[in-house]
Formats: sequence, structure tokens, C-alpha cells
Amino acid sequence: MAKTNIVDWKTITNFVIDAFVGYGIPREDAEICADVLLESDKRGIESHGVNRFKPVYLDRIKAGIQNAVTEIEIVKETPTTAVIDGHHGMGQVIGHKAMSMAIAKAKEYGMGMVVVRNSCHYGIAGYYTSMATKAGCIGMTGTNARPSVAPTHGVEGMFGTNPFTIGVPTDDPFDFNFDCATSITQNGKVEYYERIGEDVHPGTIIADDGSAVEGDAGVALKKIRNGTAALTTLGGIGEDLGGYKGYGFALAVEFFSSILQDGAYGKALDGKDENGNIRPYQLGHWFIAIDTDHFMGEEIARKKAGEITRSMRASKKAPGAERIYTAGEKEYEIRLARESGVPINESVQKEIIAVRDELGLTQYKFPWED
Repeated sequence: MAKTNIVDWKTITNFVIDAFVGYGIPREDAEICADVLLESDKRGIESHGVNRFKPVYLDRIKAGIQNAVTEIEIVKETPTTAVIDGHHGMGQVIGHKAMSMAIAKAKEYGMGMVVVRNSCHYGIAGYYTSMATKAGCIGMTGTNARPSVAPTHGVEGMFGTNPFTIGVPTDDPFDFNFDCATSITQNGKVEYYERIGEDVHPGTIIADDGSAVEGDAGVALKKIRNGTAALTTLGGIGEDLGGYKGYGFALAVEFFSSILQDGAYGKALDGKDENGNIRPYQLGHWFIAIDTDHFMGEEIARKKAGEITRSMRASKKAPGAERIYTAGEKEYEIRLARESGVPINESVQKEIIAVRDELGLTQYKFPWED
């Protein structure tokens, strides 16, 4: 396992903001980007936190396939809906704007939905559903992604990991927040396994000959990238364990991420043009907010949702199981446990130092340099 060091939240937050600003992102936008990015680490979702800071965001800005300055265009709007074109800006900024609009519409009319085209990776989907639950709304969001997942009985990456995410306000210290890909695992998790030297989990990746890919995560990642392997949908290979269910949910997310906003889908999201040159990823997102006060009220909704989740956690456990969780609970406990800071592995440490030195952010010194 790769060695890690803890960096306190204030230091890493200020560094990430300053680095984003150094790459041309306006400070207000940089603060949003940093908040989304580090919220992932606070919840223990390393695959979408500082591990992706440089390769997914900074490198793409440098390559010219993502714009540091986000120009949001409202293409069409009604009292309860809106279509946004993100013009290849920062996905976190676009996502924050879109969910804020959906919440505002829900507060006024009961429900709001905003769809987005021409965006980039927007971080953890659960960030946006948390925006909704904090406002007393049920929130939903999803996004399409570069094609790396095969349909059931297929071996070719035809669509992305396409998370389907829902947040429900409760009267617990944490809201219900179900945030997961419609594939068993995701590209970011495989990238993370490569960084920490962990093998891929059997059954999560299928080779183009139909066999399961196992072993070295770096090798598996290369196979996914060159099209000789693909991730599998929830339920795994074939239909026996319900792989077709994950496939169906993945396409539902693909529809919401493309057809309402006339956006790109599938193979068009691979980041390459017809000549093989890199280009913006053209991702689509969708955001829904449902205001509980337009029904029986936030207090009743939170109480009822809390009763439901507590009944799940209090139900009979399987032999050897210590406890039953509901979505959002583990992340809440990890947040409490990580009060002192974020764990950063050796690979990311090197990237952070490289970015610091490139931008001349000499005010920052990190624990692994002692």
C-alpha cells in the first residue's frame, strides 16, 4: 500500500483554491471547485477528491479541452425547468449553478429540473443532492460520462459510469444520500487502485473476449482506455445477477443527460474527434429538486424519512454483521473521523509538489517534506 500523509483541511483547501486560480479560474469559481473536490475526501470518496485534482482538472485546462473561465448560457427556461449550455467550463461551477436554479424553482413552484449540455466532470454527484437536502428538498442528479461501460451481453464500452443519485432530508444528524455509479465500479476507482497498488476486483471489468479482467489495476485501466476491456454494469456480467438492471438504469441516466438538452451521448463523449485529436468531453447533467414544503411540510418529511432509515438500521442483522447502514451514514462517520485533515498518498503528493512549484506557491509546505 502506498504511504499517506495527513494534510489539514485549511492548508489543502487554500492550496487547491490558489492552484485553481493559478490556472485561470476566477477565485469565486475556484472556491466552488475546491469545495466540491474536497467534500469528496471528507466523505471518504478518494476516487473523486484530490486524487483527481491535477489529472482531471488542471491537465485538461492546460490541454485546452476545458475552460478555466465558465461561461454559462441559459438556452431555454420556464418557471420549473431550464436548459443550460456550459460551454466546456468547470463542471463543478456549472453543477452548482444548475442545482441552485432547480432548488429556487422548487421553492417557488414545488419542483424544479435543470439539464445541462457541454459540461465537464462535475465531481461527486452527492454534493448536489446535499445542496437540495440542506434546503429541505429531495434532490436527484445524474451525469453521463466517457464510454467505458458495456451493455449486458456486450464487451464494448458504449456509455459511461452514469451515476444515479438521490438525497432525502431526514431528522438524523445526516441526510439520506445515495450516490453511486450504475456500473459496479468506476474509472476513478480503478485509477485509485492503480495509485495505491491494489488489484481490480473480479467481475467488475470484462475483456473483449468475454472473460473477466483481474489483476493489476494499471493494466486494466489501459485495456479500458484502448477499448479491449470495459466496465460492467451493476449486477455484473450477464443476466444471472441482474446485470440488465444496471444497464437499464445507466441508459435512463444517459437519456436524462442528453435528450432533454439535445446533448452528446455515448461514443461522442470519448474526448476525441474523428481524427483522434483530443477535444472537450461534452458531458450532460441533470438536476431535480422537490420541495417538501409543497407537500406535507419539511418537518413531517424529515421525521418520516428518519423513521424509515432508522427502521432499516434496527432490523435483524445477518450472522457476523456488526451493523446495518443507510446511505450517507458511513460518509458522515468518515467526516467526523477525518476532522484533522485529508490523507494524501505518495503519488498525489508528487503531483501537489509539481503544481506548487510550477505556480510558485512557495507559501505552502506539506507534512511529507519534513
